[in-house]
Amino acid sequence: MAIRVKICGLTRPEHIAVATDAGARYLGFVFFPKSPRCLTVSAARELALLGPPGVAKVALVVDADDATLDAILREVPIDMLQLHGSETPARVAEIRARFGLPVMKAVGVADASDLAILPAYEAVADQILLDAKPAKDAVLPGGNGLAFDWRLIAGRAWMKPWILAGGLTPQNVAEAVRLTGARQVDVSSGVETAPGVKDADLIRAFIAAARGE
Repeated sequence: MAIRVKICGLTRPEHIAVATDAGARYLGFVFFPKSPRCLTVSAARELALLGPPGVAKVALVVDADDATLDAILREVPIDMLQLHGSETPARVAEIRARFGLPVMKAVGVADASDLAILPAYEAVADQILLDAKPAKDAVLPGGNGLAFDWRLIAGRAWMKPWILAGGLTPQNVAEAVRLTGARQVDVSSGVETAPGVKDADLIRAFIAAARGE
């Protein structure tokens, strides 16, 4: 089975083309004001419309209320919601039911104790995204270029599809896939030359390395 790659935090039209031409299966758009990758609704709409059919357009939000989600989904052709805040399992279920879209719930991991919540989220989300847990004083809940100990999830039996994130780069993604058995990987800062500045060559290199090409 081919590895499915998500390129997150896209902000420029040319990188939509680069990512999809290289084989990305998800395009991530950030709606979190503190992020250097944050988009306005109108900018996200323009970018999402460039994504070809069959490539999922994902909206990353952090503890968004219904009004915020309404505003995004009214204008942007989104296929999946990525909840990257402290949303409870109940809130995940509520969002999934209200908006009728698949939901990917991000879970921060620092040590084995952080895995205890996974069954509760697997029961209500369509997919789980595992990211490195940010430091207590971190501004961003993700996209910090940090990795967690991949051995924590090696051999785990999963109830739902899952995606590995956190500190992945073209140099380490193949090893991450080997250690964890991941069939899906997510990258943001690992294909940037500066916060929020994607690099076409790094995007291509990441996707090729993830797929073992």
